[in-house]
Amino acid sequence: MPKRVMQGVVVSDKEDKTVTVRVERRFTHPLYKKVIRRSKKYAAHDEANTYKIGDTVSIRECRPLSRRKRWEVIGIDA
Repeated sequence: MPKRVMQGVVVSDKEDKTVTVRVERRFTHPLYKKVIRRSKKYAAHDEANTYKIGDTVSIRECRPLSRRKRWEVIGIDA
């Protein structure tokens, strides 16, 4: 089964080898037909501490690295 890949914005880089990435999804409300934005935060592994707050990055699903960390940063997006 392929690993999931998502894009998001780094919102925290305070932890060692970890960044917090906010992934936003948009969908249309079934009744009111208005576009709604929902976001979720993921802890992602950043081995070299290279990514900073505000960077748009891609994250990929991986094996559990800690209690909360199940994602790793692939790279920075334009």
